[in-house]
Amino acid sequence: MDRKTPAAERERKDLVSGQVMDEACLIRFVPGPDGQVFPDLGRKLPGRGLWVAANREAVDTAAKKGLFARAAKAGVKAAPDLSDQIERILMKRCLDQLGLARREGVLISGFEKCHAALKAGRATWLIEASDGSEDGRTKLLVAVDKSERPVEVCGVFSSSDLGLALGLENAIHHVLPLGRRAERWAFEARRLAGFRPLLPLEWRGRD
Repeated sequence: MDRKTPAAERERKDLVSGQVMDEACLIRFVPGPDGQVFPDLGRKLPGRGLWVAANREAVDTAAKKGLFARAAKAGVKAAPDLSDQIERILMKRCLDQLGLARREGVLISGFEKCHAALKAGRATWLIEASDGSEDGRTKLLVAVDKSERPVEVCGVFSSSDLGLALGLENAIHHVLPLGRRAERWAFEARRLAGFRPLLPLEWRGRD
């Protein structure tokens, strides 16, 4: 499989549920030399992988019940904050994808440009700063609801997080149009959603 292509079809067994799933729905872990298991989110490290569904509940269950050691048939251990570690890494991977999208010239930024992209049906993701103004956000969320194509929304990152990743002083509203970079972002964002809701509670129930 081409590991640079998240959508490549390959299935693995979740060691918690025993279900066979697409790799896109799983996180790979590998035991280190010290016996500590750690996430291989890039799926590049050598050795036999241990696969767990990409959500906090599954990872916590595997850690608490010693399922990593059972699957590895060795005395491997999991850190108590393993799920939090994964969340932090996935947050960074998502921001890295946005940084790449900006450098490639495919990320759309700014209220007017994002609103136009949504109205034209060009957007696949709306990435809104969690601490942006409610007025601008509400108008864009309305445009999301009216969009001709389905648009997913992420409100995980603060304007400071986004500014650092994108090299912008005012990083509030962003859109990813259909394309390869949006697919890579979506792969990371959907894994992150298993550890942290992509939408703040106060943004839900807009109807």
